[in-house]
Formats: sequence, structure tokens, C-alpha cells
Amino acid sequence: MKSSSLQDLFLIELSDLYDAEHQLIKALPKMAKASSAETLRGAFEEHLEKTKEHAARIERIFAGLDKPAKREKCKGMQGLISEGNDLLKKKLNPDVQDAGIIAAAQRVEHYEIAAYGCVRTYAELLQNRQAVDLLEQTLQEEKDADEKLTELAQQINVEAQAPEEAELEGEEEPKRRAKTAS
Repeated sequence: MKSSSLQDLFLIELSDLYDAEHQLIKALPKMAKASSAETLRGAFEEHLEKTKEHAARIERIFAGLDKPAKREKCKGMQGLISEGNDLLKKKLNPDVQDAGIIAAAQRVEHYEIAAYGCVRTYAELLQNRQAVDLLEQTLQEEKDADEKLTELAQQINVEAQAPEEAELEGEEEPKRRAKTAS
């Protein structure tokens, strides 16, 4: 009985992930287009190809279970993408927008890392070696994507801060001039 209910949960979570990947396949081109930094745009375009592979791996897992690949609406991913879209509607400096896009993308990656980690553990408990291997591969790619976003953020967040610093320095200059004139 325990195996059966864990198997059911495994299929439910797999269907949720399958839908999440399909939502990302639609969202990543928008994120790439909205990115002003070439490196960020390239990272999203590269991850789009990986995301298509992730969906294909889930299809292979379903096939290995003799089940049709089924999508269960992933409301978590829907919410994360919606938040990212809301950010894109704001009129932000391009560097600041890129910093925000990275933050939104990292929330997505962390969600996926958690989800793939759980589903991989279920596959291990169910002794489904093929699923474990495929899910582990995707989990590692999600972790790699998160690391890449962190590296990009270290540069882009500094660039996003630069306009604020320039404004502050611009405000300080008249004060300094006023002090030296007195």
C-alpha cells in the first residue's frame, strides 16, 4: 500500500513538473527578450534548450512507466512566472530590470531544485533507476543554471547600483561647491 501511494504521489509531482517545464518553455523567450545584458540573454536562450530537454526526460520517465505524459497545472510555477511578468511591466533602468529578472529566475530555479530533489527521492524509494538517473541529470542542470545566474548577478547587480551612486554623487557635488564658496 505504501509503495502504491508513493507511486501515485510520484506521478502527481512528475505531472506538475512536466507542466512547470512547459510554462518555462513559453516564459524563457520573454525573459531573454527583456534582458538588456547579452550574457543574461544568452543564459536564458541556453536554458530554454535545456528546459526542452527536461520536458523530454519527463516524457521518457512516463514512457518507462507505460503512462502517457500528463500535465497537472503547476500553480507554483504559474505564480513565479506571473511575478516575473509583473516586474517586466515596471519602467526600470535596464540594468535594474536585469537584476530583477535574475532574482525572478533564481526563484524559479530554487523551486525546480526543490521539486526535482523530491521527485528524485521518490524514484529512489520506488527503485526506479531510470527515473533516478534522468531526474538527477535535470536536478544538476537546474543547480548549474542557478550558479550561472548567481555569477551573472554579481556583475549585473553592481551595474544596477551604479546609476544610484551616480545620482548620489551628483547631489553631493553642488553641496561641496556650496561649502567651498562660503
